[in-house]
Amino acid sequence: MSSNLTRRPDPLEDFFRGFFVRPVDFGGSPLPSIAAGAEAPQMRVDVKETAQGYEVHAELPGMKKDDIHVHIDGPVVSISAERKQEKEIKEGEKVLRTERYFGKVSRSFQLGQEIDEAKATAKFNDGVLELALPKKAEAQAKRLTVE
Repeated sequence: MSSNLTRRPDPLEDFFRGFFVRPVDFGGSPLPSIAAGAEAPQMRVDVKETAQGYEVHAELPGMKKDDIHVHIDGPVVSISAERKQEKEIKEGEKVLRTERYFGKVSRSFQLGQEIDEAKATAKFNDGVLELALPKKAEAQAKRLTVE
């Protein structure tokens, strides 16, 4: 009596394969090591609420202003940034090492009140994105007089 058992691959295993891979920089040493310049991009966000609106500070080191995108949809704010970095080390005509790194980071969060998109401002200085997000005036209920 023979048994015909077949192992089917786990779909989640395929989904997560390569999901947590970090880029590696050889940094001139014979053994791979993670270099500070090749780390996956990160975004640390501080959100403060004032009476007039919200102040958001997002740290985006190594990013360029043109690679940062902010989207506001009611009370939901989304920040995304993409870093492209290429590095080539040559010695004479002989290429010793070529590295490329492409990384994207994004964060979305919901605030307690809708944002007035027309009055919102964004500044990017020294790797820090500063958003001033004024609260949208709440619609006041209007009482109609019946004639």
